[in-house]
Amino acid sequence: MQSLADLRSFLESPRKIVLFGHRNPDGDAIGSTLGLKRYLDPLGHDVEIIVPSEYPRFLSFLDGVEDVLVFDTHPDNCKSVMKAADLFILMDFNSLERIDKAGEFVATLTDTPRVLIDHHLDPDDDIAQVVVSRPSASSTCELVYTVIKEMGDAENVTPHIAEPLMVGILTDTGGFTYATNAELFRVVGDLFEIGVDNEKLQTEIFNSMTEKQMRLLGHCLANRMELIKEHNAGLITLTKRDYEQFDIRRGDTEGIVNYLLRIEGIDLAAFITEQPNITKLSLRSRGDISVQKMAAEYFKGGGHKNASGGYSHAGLRSTVSRFREALEAGVPVG
Repeated sequence: MQSLADLRSFLESPRKIVLFGHRNPDGDAIGSTLGLKRYLDPLGHDVEIIVPSEYPRFLSFLDGVEDVLVFDTHPDNCKSVMKAADLFILMDFNSLERIDKAGEFVATLTDTPRVLIDHHLDPDDDIAQVVVSRPSASSTCELVYTVIKEMGDAENVTPHIAEPLMVGILTDTGGFTYATNAELFRVVGDLFEIGVDNEKLQTEIFNSMTEKQMRLLGHCLANRMELIKEHNAGLITLTKRDYEQFDIRRGDTEGIVNYLLRIEGIDLAAFITEQPNITKLSLRSRGDISVQKMAAEYFKGGGHKNASGGYSHAGLRSTVSRFREALEAGVPVG
């Protein structure tokens, strides 16, 4: 199998297929896997979705998301499903390291063909036999629709399939704030014509915060925000104590980093959180500022030019110092 034409031929017979999303799955990881599953199921395939860790609460409105298998909690079940599979489709990540121990197990199953559908830069050379890697795309969800269309099957995309694809597009673009281009809006136009309910999705994604999340946002902006005006940068930090005080769970901090870019004159935003065993960073930027380069060089991370992430094994204070060093060295562009 070497091309989408080969994949289409392979899918002419019923197959056992596993779709993978990355650790800490976001709207694009869940939306793309769920959308592709909804496309493949009616064709007679047996499709399972595996992610390393739990998805955020705000995605729980999507039908079928409760059936997503989480490797961290059910590793033996996931391994059994993987052993029985005829095909692996890797979605919204560019290295098996992004799915942790599930990726280690995938690497041992060398007879199972792999397909990659992803929009991140620089996929690993040996990650899959069929590689659909297009960093110009807004999201992997956009690519899923494009792949179905390129295989000549766009007429079979129903509102049920379009819904999770639109979720990934909305979340990865921040409601069409970044990573946009003409092709994206052509795809969105198609999804609207298919019948996706944009008003419903906007409400579920952007207007369904809990009281706890709203109070946490207020705490971040009032007590944990710092502006580094000489570098047109903003920073929000959360400590382990903050996590305990607000009982922060997966998804509770979604989108907080973007508020910094609402401030006039701030072109680069960092959200640095102290986790039990690691310090995590979310980076956002405007224009030609490449937080992808900053994440890769300083924080063992990556992503997109204007939206990237990374991590550090140092503590919160040391990681913040490292971020300041990166600013002093010069904000990369590209």
